[in-house]
Amino acid sequence: MISKITLLLLTSEYIGGLFFFSKKKEITETKKNIETAESSMICKFVLDGTGKKIGESVSIDHDVLIIKSRSQFLGVPLKHVEPGEKTLVVKGLFDYTKAYEMGEKWRKESYREMNQHDSSEEKSKRL
Repeated sequence: MISKITLLLLTSEYIGGLFFFSKKKEITETKKNIETAESSMICKFVLDGTGKKIGESVSIDHDVLIIKSRSQFLGVPLKHVEPGEKTLVVKGLFDYTKAYEMGEKWRKESYREMNQHDSSEEKSKRL
């Protein structure tokens, strides 16, 4: 009787362990696929629908691709970006004003320019 109970417990633990570990593996693989897709879109030239170069992709913020265009940052929703082998293409019409607003929002929230000649006060604050 005790051996049957032990066997039943070991079997249920084994089956339960397989279920929990396999679920974790699926979640991990999904995260890796998303990270791979996002990282494959960084550091590529971005073209508009006519083939004119807009700039270079530098980041992804939630569902917005951030593009560095000269000295400005532009934001384009990922649903309007078609990945290519070596470049990214913005599908449809490119709304420069809206893209500039989204890029500036990103820059203000997460971009910090580096200065070689920071004052000693700023250095002490960071350390």
